[in-house]
Formats: sequence, structure tokens, C-alpha cells
Amino acid sequence: MFAALAMSCGQSADQPDHQAEWREVLRHKKAADDPSAPPHAKQIYADSVRAFVQKHPNHGRAHDVWLRMQLSFANDLAAMGRYQNAIPFYRAVLKRDPDNAEARKGLAASLDRLAVSRDKLVKLERGMSQREVASILGKPMPGWSARNDRRDATIEAWYYRTRKGGVAAVYFRDGKVFAAEENSQARVGKL
Repeated sequence: MFAALAMSCGQSADQPDHQAEWREVLRHKKAADDPSAPPHAKQIYADSVRAFVQKHPNHGRAHDVWLRMQLSFANDLAAMGRYQNAIPFYRAVLKRDPDNAEARKGLAASLDRLAVSRDKLVKLERGMSQREVASILGKPMPGWSARNDRRDATIEAWYYRTRKGGVAAVYFRDGKVFAAEENSQARVGKL
């Protein structure tokens, strides 16, 4: 009797109904989307989607939602200069969707910005803004910058790994480049 009823509703007897569980996941989404929601509400939603996908690996809609969440998280990490942390998320998206152009582009940019090349460093010019430097080198990883507020100027240093295993530095005075070093002794660029 149940089999006939299930088949008449477009569902085979061996295909359980996950809708009640999926509605519970969507309830967390509604809470996470509320502008006054605390930050942990988004984490609860992400965790519930991930758990649902693990429990029901053939649920297409859940996988689509989880891919979008992973891609968004990867983009957020990369925007903060956390390229090393973004890479596994881009790769996870590409494993499920190898043709995802946004994930391919994000992965390529993150890999490229893990370490800077001399070619990129020589593109720097005195007077460039931090935004212009970030467009060439990317933002420094969290913890790889220093700031010193002086009476007459604010001095900031951004540090980057180099492809040769060293550390490069870009120095700003009041938000504009005044020097850069490929290592502690060698100046680079048009500085």
C-alpha cells in the first residue's frame, strides 16, 4: 500500500522523504538572514547545511546551496588576505563543479598571491595607494602588517612571502608607498 502511494506521488519506495529535515535547515537560514541575527546564527545555518549534505549526499538542492556557501566563504577569506585558507574551499567547489568559473578564478588568484614574485614587486611605484598595491600583490596575510602612528605621519608596513622563500616588505607613509624591499637589503620597483 505504502509503495503504491509513494510511487503515485512521484517517489519510489526506496527513496525516503527528506523534506522535513530540509525545512529545518531552511528554518536556520531564515534566522541567519535576519539583519539583527547574531553572528553565530550564520554558523548554525552553515553547519546544518553541511550536516544535511553529509547525511543526504544525493540531495541536489542541498549540494547547490553548500557549494554557494563554500564559494562565498572562500571569497571572503581571500578578500581578507587569507589565501592559504581560501584554497581548500575553492578546490572543494571545483571537485563538485569543475566548470565553476568563479572558483577557478578565485583559486588561481589565491595560489598566485600565496607568495609574490620579483616581477610583481618591480611594478610598485612610489606614491601608490594601498588599494593599488593590493591590486598587484594582494592584501597581506592577517598578522603580516605593522602600523606606527607618529606625530607627523602614519607609517605602515605590509609583509609578503617571496617565491624564493624570503620576506618582502612594502612601506607606506600616510597610505602612500614610499619604499619596498624584496628582502631586508634590496630595494625594488620605481622607488
